[in-house]
Amino acid sequence: MTELVWFRNDLRLADNPALTAACAGNAPVRACFILTPGQWQAHDWSPARVRFVVDHANDLARQLARLGIPMHFLWADRFDDALDRLIEHARQHRVRRIHFNEEYGINERRRDKALKQRAERDGVAVNKYRDQSVAPVGKILTAQGTPYTVFTPFSRRWRQWLDHQPPQVLPTPRPRAEALEPKPIAAVPDGFDPAPPALVATGEAAAHARLARFLDAAAGHYKTRRDVPALDGTSGLSPYLASGVLSGRQCLVAAQAARTAGNREGVDSWINEIAWRDFYIHILYHYPQVSMHRAFKPETEALDWNGTGPAFEAWKAGQTGVPIVDAAMRQLAATGWMHNRLRMITAMFLSKNLFIDWRLGEAWFMSRLVDGFLASNNGGWQWSASTGTDAAPYFRIFNPVSQSARFDPDGEFIRRWVPELAALDSKRIHQPWQDGPTVKGYPGPIVDLKASRQAAIARFRALKDGAEGG
Repeated sequence: MTELVWFRNDLRLADNPALTAACAGNAPVRACFILTPGQWQAHDWSPARVRFVVDHANDLARQLARLGIPMHFLWADRFDDALDRLIEHARQHRVRRIHFNEEYGINERRRDKALKQRAERDGVAVNKYRDQSVAPVGKILTAQGTPYTVFTPFSRRWRQWLDHQPPQVLPTPRPRAEALEPKPIAAVPDGFDPAPPALVATGEAAAHARLARFLDAAAGHYKTRRDVPALDGTSGLSPYLASGVLSGRQCLVAAQAARTAGNREGVDSWINEIAWRDFYIHILYHYPQVSMHRAFKPETEALDWNGTGPAFEAWKAGQTGVPIVDAAMRQLAATGWMHNRLRMITAMFLSKNLFIDWRLGEAWFMSRLVDGFLASNNGGWQWSASTGTDAAPYFRIFNPVSQSARFDPDGEFIRRWVPELAALDSKRIHQPWQDGPTVKGYPGPIVDLKASRQAAIARFRALKDGAEGG
């Protein structure tokens, strides 16, 4: 009888609980990955992410083949079809156990529950493992045994938990048989081309090399450079984390080792970002409504968002007339990635200044990002829109001009992505509509920043007053 590993959002050999468990005995091990292009489209996967996943699934197949483990690529359209193919594959290869690492979106959880019911009718055991977060979901709870909904106390408890139960990184399994000839995915599924140029190198080894370079050379400056979009001040690891080529545990263990060697302040700041990622996974697990297009704060469902129309199209195209917003949106379109500070600026501009439903922005980001990850993307958008857990207070609204002047003081990032403004000085480039004639080829701002801020605050305040009066 055979052990089957179903790879999903965990495209790696090392520190893979499902693969490690399947390889614990002497039984033959097989692996599979199911391509579900219809489901990917329904979940707003971007061409960049699909190509990234295909490339890394092929690389994983090559690495597994060296261990004597065959990888089978199964094709389905959506999750329901995927289960049919998986059950059929299990029967064909006399599988006795299916191993997989958990995912926490509502559709994924329903799929996995249905698999367990169907497989066990066939006498096939289903073993699942907690993997996506550093601290397993369900472990970081308040003294009352309830989930945290605010990041700061969550992060304190998270660090305490890790101090008492340091994460263990699992090794790559040993070869189980003679090396095999892998059979790769021949092409990206229809509907997901073209994609922006690859942002990072392909492969698990490349991910670890990038992690090592970051911790050796850049992590010490992370706290001071992480918010400056013109600098290469971030780790650049988010695509690998989003698709599980790297695990959060691997990142944390490597960061802790770098911290003991020096660079403590910068490394600690980066470890805090790992905690944020765990926090949003924790929210997704405990509050499944956030993966069902619902606000974490149910009272904000009553907000009367503006219609989309030309304003939404201008935002998507990087033609809002607000330079830092446009530069960020053009970076996203060209690369499939956006600097984190700019994700907050552009999200708040859409949801507060334009007062357009955050869900539309969330979906647009997912449809363009190579590192689109439901928990983090949803968490970030709901934070910006003041509808989520630990959200920005509704009256704190980023002024994109102030943000631009602070984090891109010389306009270097804006010049790179909005060349129409390249000739402007470092003061005017942040708000070209002031102190001079309109710049040829560049639009004026589509919204008055001050008036739209006041209008957004008034809408939230009316919602708050109505809730208290009701």
